[in-house]
Amino acid sequence: MRRATPSPVTDLLSQVSRSFYLSLRVLPRPVRPQIGLAYLLARTTDTIADTPLLAPEDRLAALRLLRERMLGSHTRPLDFGALAREQGSAGERAILERVEESITALNDFTPDDQACVREVLRVISSGQELDLTRFAGASEQNMVALRTDAELDDYTFRVAGCVGEFWTKICLAHLFPRAPLDETQLVADAVRFGKGLQLVNILRDIPADLHQGRCYVPADRLAGAGLKPVDLLSPDTEPRFRALYREYLERAREHLEAGWRYTNALPRGQVRVRLGCAWPILLGVETLNALAAGNVLNPQHRIKIGRGRVRRIVVGTLVRYPFRRSWERLFRVCTAH
Repeated sequence: MRRATPSPVTDLLSQVSRSFYLSLRVLPRPVRPQIGLAYLLARTTDTIADTPLLAPEDRLAALRLLRERMLGSHTRPLDFGALAREQGSAGERAILERVEESITALNDFTPDDQACVREVLRVISSGQELDLTRFAGASEQNMVALRTDAELDDYTFRVAGCVGEFWTKICLAHLFPRAPLDETQLVADAVRFGKGLQLVNILRDIPADLHQGRCYVPADRLAGAGLKPVDLLSPDTEPRFRALYREYLERAREHLEAGWRYTNALPRGQVRVRLGCAWPILLGVETLNALAAGNVLNPQHRIKIGRGRVRRIVVGTLVRYPFRRSWERLFRVCTAH
């Protein structure tokens, strides 16, 4: 019999992502193992991609080795002990040291679930590999930017939009396989949901990414506003950047609105899944509101939603859920703040 949760997931997730671990706990038991393990392995690939003390080519080699192991292209055990020692976080050290436990846990799943987990990890790791290749040699003195909105859209799909598709397929298979849903529309909105969350992160983290020489605001859109990527290093550029920046804030909001439509298309009896979707959407909207009100180019003023506001959102969803109209207005209420 399959274990309720693959062995490495519970303790490792609690170390590397307390917020996701809490969200995972609200999900129904039949989908927790698959979603939890996929997230854990994605965090493992992300940790490798983001290890700054290693040269990009060494990170690429390790990332490709891990991807091949996850996809079953080879069965040779991985040893990332040396890479683990480069991590400043105990949790990130642990997920690299115990990577074989995580990969072995895939065997607890049905062949269909294994295929779903492997596919989402393949797409995510391809986005991380693309990032490492694209930004190799990037620095504040050698700024590299995405070229077009198409590249930005492709990146947000690879690292987050594909997760919405994965989440939907797992939930359809295990929670409501016979629900009368428009699956094509559901998956399309799920992809936009993931893209929206990633775009919120990109729009919030512009100064930190610029410090590493990475500019996710496309160069052609900046040029249209009379700007170059290096100009965004100065907070004084914000008034000239504001109109373009607000376009991207609106795009992110529209993606999250698709995520809210997705949430409300799910069977109403799936309370846990709906809550697991609603919380990141509403927190994303709160973040967009805060970004619209401040100078996003100021590296000393990183936007972060406080724990008090997070608790109010969680409580608000629980209180409103029994009342359909009140619940459905939540997105509009948060957007108006």
